[in-house]
Amino acid sequence: MTMRRFGSLAALAVCAVAALGLAGCASEPTRVQPGATAADTLQRLGAPTGRYPLNGGGERLQYSRMPAGFEVTDIDVDASGKVVSVTQVLSEARFGQDIKVNQWRQNDVMAFYGRPYEITRVSSFDGAVWTWRYKAVNERRMLYIYIDPTGVVRRYHTGDDLEFDRIRD
Repeated sequence: MTMRRFGSLAALAVCAVAALGLAGCASEPTRVQPGATAADTLQRLGAPTGRYPLNGGGERLQYSRMPAGFEVTDIDVDASGKVVSVTQVLSEARFGQDIKVNQWRQNDVMAFYGRPYEITRVSSFDGAVWTWRYKAVNERRMLYIYIDPTGVVRRYHTGDDLEFDRIRD
């Protein structure tokens, strides 16, 4: 292969990567602005990973990057079909104000965070532990929500992503 041909292939590869990056930006849920229509949002982002009814006739369009990703974006649309909020919900700053211990039920957790990365059990709790992966200041972390057998959230906590730590070591 000549150097000229190699240079052309390298330039083509760089252009392809740049185009993919721009396409990714166009479909980034957090770039949707309040006031946009639900129809435009769906056309731009495609089918959401979850759809949940909201009080007052609105709807939540949820875009989750689980199980491998670190973000869940909730796009709330009012009854007239306009986007009223766009929120990346997997954030340590939000957990304390959002998670309603002893009030939320399993369906509330699904409507807010979507399907978890995994569901496990531990011997110290009678129920299921739902887990989501997220990033905090570029550190991989886990959110654990404990749901009792009646479907009520009893507690939550965060922790290090030990699976990532094992891979990194």
